[in-house]
Amino acid sequence: MDLLVPRYGEGSLSDVVPSLLAGMGVPGAVDVLGVSGPARVCVLLVDGLGWRLLREHGEDAPFLSSLAGRAITAGFPATTASSLAALGTGAPTGEHGLVGFSFAEGGELLNALRWSRYDAAGHVDLRESLVPESVQPRRTAFEAAAGAGVAVRLVLPREHEGSGLTRAALRGGRFEAVLGFGDLVSRVGRALRSADRVLCYAYHGDLDALGHVYGPGSEPWRWQLRFVDRVAEAVAAGLPEGGALVVTADHGMVTAGERVDLDTVGGLREGVRAVAGEARVRHVYTDTPDDVRERWLSVLGERVWLASRAEAVAAGWFGPRVAGHVLPRIGDLVVAARDSLVLVRSEVERFQAGFTGHHGSLTAVEQEVPLLVAGC
Repeated sequence: MDLLVPRYGEGSLSDVVPSLLAGMGVPGAVDVLGVSGPARVCVLLVDGLGWRLLREHGEDAPFLSSLAGRAITAGFPATTASSLAALGTGAPTGEHGLVGFSFAEGGELLNALRWSRYDAAGHVDLRESLVPESVQPRRTAFEAAAGAGVAVRLVLPREHEGSGLTRAALRGGRFEAVLGFGDLVSRVGRALRSADRVLCYAYHGDLDALGHVYGPGSEPWRWQLRFVDRVAEAVAAGLPEGGALVVTADHGMVTAGERVDLDTVGGLREGVRAVAGEARVRHVYTDTPDDVRERWLSVLGERVWLASRAEAVAAGWFGPRVAGHVLPRIGDLVVAARDSLVLVRSEVERFQAGFTGHHGSLTAVEQEVPLLVAGC
């Protein structure tokens, strides 16, 4: 598998909302994707729906497969917290600063999905000590839209309301709690008819969950894809005049092959202060990066892309610019898995260590996500 650096500013998830807002007259928004025009838009993000997976299983998603569209890149790492922040802020990883599933911040290791301490001791809520609006302080694209008079609606699972990730990455819109597929279709339809200019963001996460547990392309995953396809078709059928549906995703997914357990393999933890990230991308924090690099490469060899923080930044993995307060969150070493290798942690990520499907790295399977348009 060749390394695919995200196409920030040309064809990446962080370009979706600004491109749509350009057609709604929001100051500073630029349409680099060629999708501006409709004044009422629903962006439906299907967690885990990689471009290549969709094309491989097109018979299970006839409606989605019929739509005009192309592949864009998710951003690095290709993981939910980073990608949702890219969509909501309209900025690459190095600017929004949520540099992975977990990372170092404020003397803690932060699990950005749950906004809790990243360790094996259980859930410790960090919303008070690591205030989401301070961890991610830049104005979101949703806030910019609302400030320009666009009605912004967030049609999301009810448990996402007030979460650290929602506050950090998706603030600026009115929250509309969803209980199921029927709720999602109904609330999107009402949202799109609520004003002359509307940006509605809707999210579905179960395809990703089934991909993790059973594997992408498995029978349960394919059944869920069929349900997602029907939901997207129903949303499109209910679009108001001048409305559009834009379907995208936060990452693709690979089926795990070889597993290397970072908590048990000898030598990999020597000289390492902390390890964060997830099984396909690891942030390694160390005071002796040269020694640790040598040890990790002696074990992992060409099965990974391994870069220092400076090398990863210079190569554009996190975007064309990395803000000063974001730099320390990136590992002293960044390790991205190639092929189907997964770097699991049996002690800290006991449940995730047994996952069949994983994502995060710089392969095309993980990086490429669909940008599909229905309506005007």
